[in-house]
Amino acid sequence: MRSRSSITQTIIGFLALLIASQAFSYYAVFNYALLPSLKQFNRILSYEINLVMEEYSRIRQESELGIPESERTSPLRQALLLRLGVSVHPFSGTVKDEFDDAFYLDFMSDEISEEIGSPAEARLARDSTSYLLWIKLDAMPNWLLRVPLTELTQDEFKPLFINSLLITILIALGGWGFLRWQNRPLKNLESAAISVGNGVIPDPIPEKGTTEIRAVTKSFNKMARGIEELETDRRLMLAGVSHDIRTPLTRIRLATEMMSDQDSYLADGMNQDIEECNEIIAQFIDYLKPVDHNDFGKLNLNEVVEELERALHLYQTEGSPSTEFDNDLLNYSFDIQLKENLPGIYASYIPIRRTVSNLLVNAKRYGNNWIGITTGVSDNNQKVWISIEDNGPGIDDDQMQKVFEPFTRGDTSRGSEGTGLGLSIVKRIITEHNATIDMTNRKEGGLKVTLTFDVYPKKTNK
Repeated sequence: MRSRSSITQTIIGFLALLIASQAFSYYAVFNYALLPSLKQFNRILSYEINLVMEEYSRIRQESELGIPESERTSPLRQALLLRLGVSVHPFSGTVKDEFDDAFYLDFMSDEISEEIGSPAEARLARDSTSYLLWIKLDAMPNWLLRVPLTELTQDEFKPLFINSLLITILIALGGWGFLRWQNRPLKNLESAAISVGNGVIPDPIPEKGTTEIRAVTKSFNKMARGIEELETDRRLMLAGVSHDIRTPLTRIRLATEMMSDQDSYLADGMNQDIEECNEIIAQFIDYLKPVDHNDFGKLNLNEVVEELERALHLYQTEGSPSTEFDNDLLNYSFDIQLKENLPGIYASYIPIRRTVSNLLVNAKRYGNNWIGITTGVSDNNQKVWISIEDNGPGIDDDQMQKVFEPFTRGDTSRGSEGTGLGLSIVKRIITEHNATIDMTNRKEGGLKVTLTFDVYPKKTNK
């Protein structure tokens, strides 16, 4: 599976180049250093073999002539062969077994055969301290030549292998550390981009790193400042528009209070229109108003539900005014199941309360006199969730993603009446809390909406 991480891809490519470089180095050393040395060694060894063959031929001639062993000559070349360590052994017994078990060297066999002009077979063995070279000649069928390679020990290649491995590991670790250090500004940029995506403008990112990363960071900081200025202008415009609209609405309401009893039906209709206009303005403000992260702290979802439950109880029993509930909720039954010892979350109380109340109103509008509220925690105690259910008709699967779009109205949206911003407000608040919202149809009928948050003290990106 191909990795999408820039650091991982770079490290893999770096290691591939390093391995290829090591392989080429070994190839170059073997062909331009070891191979010529081996050829020279074979040539010298062939001279020694020729001396042995000449000595073997001289001994045979003296034996055929019947010269006693005590009278045979001992030329200097015998002493030379003994000095070089070359010895001749009968091809039988233990020597034969050692030769048969030795490793056959085809390259050396061909080289020696070509140098001495006679077929030869070279094999490599080793004893407890060093390597041995056994050579069998067709010219000497009953004898084996033994050449000790005292300078070539068993541990000869271990330092080369260990050093090469250490160099590879050090280069890989150094490259990984360098790339991690070089890409650190990109991680800061990623966190800042996520923060902007959640509606929070971060502090300017320090312009560090390479020239390209500095340029990207500078452009990002400029973009973030521009977004912040647009957000400020939007708030000012929203405050001005809402004030300017509510002022004439207040005058109209005052005028309706002064109308005669004969026109009371007109006054009631106008007051309803005024309330609807105020509600529309309030929803626009809620949708456009960002969450203030300075208000974030430890919050328990059970307390939010219990507070809404108390407000609903007061409204049902005493008729206490509430902007969150209406008369329809008086006939609803609530199934509330709260998890004991529920961990806290990192959130702002007012937006979360507004989110839950919006979902309750939505469940009331499309349910059939029943609403379920449940809180819980994940198996690994890393996530806290709250779900609001109803027993209404549910939503078609192809409409699940559209319900969070602003200004979507009607049965397909299950959003707020009038503007279609209810679930859009919920989605925006949940996004700014770095949480998730899931919507599914219940098997028993109706809709289930689940909000999932990180357990405190894990915080949203700021």
